[in-house]
Amino acid sequence: MIRAAVLPAVGSPLEITGIELPEPGPGQVRIRLAAAGVCHSDLSLTNGTMRLPVPAVLGHEGAGTVVSVGEGVTHIAAGDDVVLNWAPSCGTCHPCSLGEVWLCASALAGAANVHARTQDGTELHPGLNVAAFAEETVVAANCVLPAPDGVPLADAALLGCAVLTGWGAVHHSARVREGESVAVFGVGGVGLATLQAARIAGASTIVAVDVSPEKEALARAAGATEYVVASDNTAREIRKLTGGQGVDVAVECVGRAVTIRTAWESTRRGGRTTVVGIGGKDQQVTFNALEIFHWGRTLAGCVYGNSNPAVDLPVLAEHIRAGRFDLGALVTERITLDGIPGAFDNMIAGKGGRALVIFD
Repeated sequence: MIRAAVLPAVGSPLEITGIELPEPGPGQVRIRLAAAGVCHSDLSLTNGTMRLPVPAVLGHEGAGTVVSVGEGVTHIAAGDDVVLNWAPSCGTCHPCSLGEVWLCASALAGAANVHARTQDGTELHPGLNVAAFAEETVVAANCVLPAPDGVPLADAALLGCAVLTGWGAVHHSARVREGESVAVFGVGGVGLATLQAARIAGASTIVAVDVSPEKEALARAAGATEYVVASDNTAREIRKLTGGQGVDVAVECVGRAVTIRTAWESTRRGGRTTVVGIGGKDQQVTFNALEIFHWGRTLAGCVYGNSNPAVDLPVLAEHIRAGRFDLGALVTERITLDGIPGAFDNMIAGKGGRALVIFD
């Protein structure tokens, strides 16, 4: 019996409770969690923005140590430190055949599996494949990657979502070039990672945008050269900061129609907007045909940073070891499992960066 954060049903409060976790079967791995990040995608599962089977154990950004492995698992062994990969690629579907592993058609197939059971026998699913909001978890072997050497294991949890997403948004989706200007909308965990990635890419002007004035210090520590408190005049303020032109690149980390539209309007003619935030179906973004032609801007979606974790983690690890990327700067709160509901409340209120669940 282990403790875990369980979502009984969409719209229900999260329950911190005991669950019965099976031993790993063929092709599976059991992991003792060191830490798990509290991501907005977990909140999106609770409110129905993202639809996956429930009841479920939530949590998808984590790192820990292998306890045991099932039959046929050879690339890792008990005692190895690992980072969880919530969206593993199958390697055979059409997107994977094109090298677009972040769009794998089977990436979330594991979410339909029975992961564990409550004390009364109720079947539980793994919310986003890996069920990281638990003292221990059992996952498919392709959901684990070796933790980078020289990176504290608890901090390495952030590599599983926030950092890969922010890094990839800058380096893979928007393809920020040295000297370009960048605006980042939303200074949460992903936004802070995006700011650091833009700084590493050599962006000149880096504008952070958020509804909270209190996040300015966080944003500037991550690399922002300018800070704008979101308002109806945000796009105008950003153009003023960039000689009247607008930024070369905008990265939207919120997932709201008004923010996406503002990010697009904040770019120069021919600029590029990458949307990382996950919005609901009710968030409708509109454009007229003439402005699309006239401005010549690009608007692109971005899934998991358009990243290949197996390739990108070693690159990120080198930046971390060299002191260029600071994982700790993303974390504004270290909590226990019981603190996850409060961390959700803070996200809804727009407070802080990443909350990190630390397991004993």
